Amino acid sequence: MKILHKNGETTVSDFHSSEGKKAFWHTSAHVLAQAVKRLYPDTKCAIGPATDNGFYYDFAFSFPFSEEHLQAVEEEMRRLARESLSLQVRTVSRREALSHMEREGEDFKLELIRELPEGEEITFYRQGDYTELCAGPHLSNTSPIKAVKLLSVAGAYWRGDEKNPMLTRIYGISFPSAADLEEYLHRLEEARARDHRRLGRELGLFALLEEGPGFPFLLPKGLILKNLLIDYWRRLHTREGYMEISTPMIMNRRLWETSGHWEHYRDKMYTTVIDEADYAIRPMNCPGGMLVYNLQPRSYRDLPMRMGELGLVHRNEPSGTLHGLMRVRCLTQDDAHIFMTQQQVQGEIQGVMRLIDQVYARFGFPYEIELSTRPEDSIGSDEEWELATKALTDAVNGMGKTFVVNVGDGAFYGPKLDFHLKDSIGRTWQCGTIQLDFQLPQRFNIEYTGADGEKHRPVMIHRVVFGSIERFMGILIEHYAGKFPLWLSPVQVKILPVSDKYMDYAKEVSQSLQNRGLRTETDRRDEKLGYKIREAQMDKVPCMVIVGEKEMANRTVSVRWRDAPEERRDLGEMPLEQLMEILEQTGYEIP
Repeated sequence: MKILHKNGETTVSDFHSSEGKKAFWHTSAHVLAQAVKRLYPDTKCAIGPATDNGFYYDFAFSFPFSEEHLQAVEEEMRRLARESLSLQVRTVSRREALSHMEREGEDFKLELIRELPEGEEITFYRQGDYTELCAGPHLSNTSPIKAVKLLSVAGAYWRGDEKNPMLTRIYGISFPSAADLEEYLHRLEEARARDHRRLGRELGLFALLEEGPGFPFLLPKGLILKNLLIDYWRRLHTREGYMEISTPMIMNRRLWETSGHWEHYRDKMYTTVIDEADYAIRPMNCPGGMLVYNLQPRSYRDLPMRMGELGLVHRNEPSGTLHGLMRVRCLTQDDAHIFMTQQQVQGEIQGVMRLIDQVYARFGFPYEIELSTRPEDSIGSDEEWELATKALTDAVNGMGKTFVVNVGDGAFYGPKLDFHLKDSIGRTWQCGTIQLDFQLPQRFNIEYTGADGEKHRPVMIHRVVFGSIERFMGILIEHYAGKFPLWLSPVQVKILPVSDKYMDYAKEVSQSLQNRGLRTETDRRDEKLGYKIREAQMDKVPCMVIVGEKEMANRTVSVRWRDAPEERRDLGEMPLEQLMEILEQTGYEIP
């Protein structure tokens, strides 16, 4: 399909490429706006971008728009696509753009144009009777849009500010074929069944309460899951030569000015005043690591120095973006910062890549790598950025890995490698990252004494593997649909006594398993065995142990195994030692 750019040039791109998807869904958003304007001409249009999974458009309707209206809009979109409307792009002056939007009565577009600097190139895309202020790119024609589905309606404040008007946001998806749409809707249904917010509530893992929006409450089983991930993380990092540190959650403004966060990240930071001085709750762990490095003189013999920190950070995320454990306002980052010489850079990057590869393989995640380059809001010289970007590129190539480039999406202090893992139903999640930083070592004036006796500036890597442990938990809940592998299950064995008469034997079995390091739970309720089994199945416990008269007399247990085929889930009666052999072979301890 042909892609039309704002300079009037066209290129050919496949829908499955990132550029192709963006243009396809961006054009679909314009078709949505055109359909709405045809059906409801007095509607005001705001913005309509492509997203990672489709598109949306924000409108100000003159009536209460609801999901009941989606069908009519969707049908109109299909008609517009069938009309095979060609898109044209033209560049206009700021004055001409303002004049056009004033005639159309598009107040939101006027606001956007007025904020553009004088001399800014302004482009309009036109398809049939609809013209849109936009930088593109777009399809050159609407005809490739063969299948459309409008998914939902939500409220959204104009520009994400609760002081601004509340708009109506319509979410949609589109594809080049009906088969693609059908497959997507099937995945969407599967994703709903795996929704970590519902499963987290049903499995007793975490709670989302109105007293703390964006601040999840981890319940006992959820905290077990988190601690298992942390214990696994610690085991790997001890093996890899990392030292673990813990730095303060609140530090003064001067520190954040030095790091650059006060200037570049201020709108996402929570601040407070202590002793009449400004302080900030940390949104990142790295400045604390810099202070630890600077506590004593360092030699080239100390490098590479790998410091890990499981730090709780807080970020002021807009309320409309909060989503279960996936987007929160407080999160535990499995941070690490590596200080090294320039000669050690490639080896250290590749060491982190191998660690990430091992962790994702443990959970069954394939992944892709994305190289994000210098953003507009950045610090440092062109030479430093080129050097850092080349180092990341060479390291990935040296590992025989492939990557795609995400232009302009690096951190403000350096380029980065992002690791996008793919879950069991094909969705991708950005988790791990490796950021190469020449800037913070300069800002904090950190040094080491080289073999030549002179002072040198180390290079720094910022890296995470899980990313946010809470978010990684959410991904795992959906990836496994709540059926965690044995080693990761908060409850590994659930003991089901047939009646109260066998409770003492159930306690004995439970204690014996706990003495071997297993996590057990006993159903003490006065319920029938069939009910207890169904409840244990709903709790997705890997192993059920049933004890009754026969088992107590024979000093045995009857076992049901969750992950066996339906016809083989009942493993039958066996001695406890035989059950232990099965549990050991499956792997019940942290790997």
